Amino acid sequence: MKKHELLSKVLRTFALSLLVATVGLYMGQWVPPALFLPLVILEFILLISVFFLRKAKKIGYGFLFLFTFISGLTLYPAISYYISSIGATTVLMVLGVTTVIFIVLSLYAWKTKRDLSFLGGILMSALLALILVWLIHIFFNLGSAAILVITLISVVIFSGFIIYDINKIKNGHFNEKDVPLLALNLYLDFINLFLDLLRLVKILKDD
Repeated sequence: MKKHELLSKVLRTFALSLLVATVGLYMGQWVPPALFLPLVILEFILLISVFFLRKAKKIGYGFLFLFTFISGLTLYPAISYYISSIGATTVLMVLGVTTVIFIVLSLYAWKTKRDLSFLGGILMSALLALILVWLIHIFFNLGSAAILVITLISVVIFSGFIIYDINKIKNGHFNEKDVPLLALNLYLDFINLFLDLLRLVKILKDD
């Protein structure tokens, strides 16, 4: 399969995964509040299993769409919160901005002649550090200024992941069996960037 054909299929699958997540988000309004924590735990378990399944190339379309559907369900409380606090119009505007950023970064990653595979280790280390800081914040409450800085750093990290994952498709050795995993990577990049931008808008509005 040619690189541009692979990218096209990955992007179609990524778009479909967003649609599945949207269905999950819509259905989240009927999920009892007591079930959200078990769903979050299930989502976390599935996310952890990705690290093991991808080595054996056992991530298929069923796994991808199961994960994105559950992700959509668990997103419902967060999206509802942002709709109530910053307004549905603003949430949609942030979604549009996220989409534009995704497209621009993807075009750069695909058009550049550089192999950006070196970013993988840097971004993963930065992500682990970010998770550690968030855990510290949960227990010690670092304050709104720190959260603003953390959120900005998170925006940069997931923007970097978009560039890295698209560039990886161009320069890596993948085939059709890898499409679900590659689409899942892009889904996680997009959703995390979207949530970061929503958080950023909320922080700036409160200030």
